[in-house]
This record gives sequence, structure tokens and C-alpha cells, in this order.
Amino acid sequence: MAPYERKKISVGTVVPFLVCALFFSIMIWQKYNSSHDLPAPPPQQGEEARRSVALFFALDGSRLVRESREIYPCESEAVCVKSVLDEIVNGPVGDFDKTVPDGTMIHSVSVSGNQATIDLNGIFSEAMLSGSAAEMLAVYSLVNTVAVNFPGIQKVKLNIDGNPAAILRHLDLTEPLQPDYSLEQSPAQGAGQAPPGTAPTQEKGVK
Repeated sequence: MAPYERKKISVGTVVPFLVCALFFSIMIWQKYNSSHDLPAPPPQQGEEARRSVALFFALDGSRLVRESREIYPCESEAVCVKSVLDEIVNGPVGDFDKTVPDGTMIHSVSVSGNQATIDLNGIFSEAMLSGSAAEMLAVYSLVNTVAVNFPGIQKVKLNIDGNPAAILRHLDLTEPLQPDYSLEQSPAQGAGQAPPGTAPTQEKGVK
């Protein structure tokens, strides 16, 4: 009986040892692998993540034309509106002309219901080119750009340095404005004839 008892004791000692050795081997292997894993790269904002928008600039100092631009997604509608309008401030990349004076800045943008309120700095009015045509192109390049790219926004209120009763030399900005696509007409179009598929023209506050 003695040889059998010695064999039983020997197996009972070895098995727990093997289990512990296997456990620690697995732990060491996992730790080794984790130490050599490269961190996942941050998500890239690829071409598919961008949004195409239409910006209104000037042509021949007499009408508005559209230029396509791409922007990255943003966290809210107001932030998106400001991002798009900042592109108007930056100016065209093609052969068109700027509509707002150099030095113009968008202080803030807020959206409530179907209206966006844009607060511009004083340079927008102070450095504006003389003449009602220049004012119309500047104002409606902003209004039309917002309305085209954000269909839920139907009216745009322009403030200057926080003043809601701002008045340019020829345009009254005290009331919200609706887009005016008749300013986008081509030379072949008749006066007051808007491009197909655009919203009706709003009466403008020309003084």
C-alpha cells in the first residue's frame, strides 16, 4: 500500500502547481500583448464627413452667384450657420467678388424657431461700399446663404454690434429679412424673375 500512497500524494501536489503555473502564464501573456498594442488612431474627418454648402458672392457688382464650399460637421445648427457665414467673410476662392467689407466679423449666431439672428461687427456698416447695390449684395449674400443651406430657417435678423435697430445708408435692418433670389438672376433673365425653384421675392427695406 505504501507505493500507491506515495504516488497519490505526488499527483495531488503537482496538479495545483500546474494550474497555478498556467494561470500566471496566461496573465503574463496578456500583459505582454497589451503592452505592445498600439493605440487606436483618432477618427479621421474624411471627405465623406464633409458637407457641401452654397455661398453667395458677387459678380460684376450687380448680382449674386453661388460658389460651392465644403465644411466639416458641427455640434449645433447655430454653430453650423456661423461656420458657413465665416466662409462668406473669408471670401470666394474662384473669380467672384467679396460681398462684405474686409474686417467684417460674425460676433455671434443664434437660432430660434425659423429665425436666425446674426450679430456683425461695426466694420460691416462702416466700411461698406457706397450705394444701395453694394448694400443689397452684402446683406442678401448673408441672408440667402443661410436660407439655402438651412431650409428650416426662413428669416434672418442682422444686428450690428448688438444693435437690433441698425440701419445702413440705404437699407433698414430693424426687421428680419427673407431671402431674395431675384438678385441671383442672369443677364438673360428679366427683372424680378427668380431662378427656377427658388422662394418668392420679399419686399426689401430700401430707403
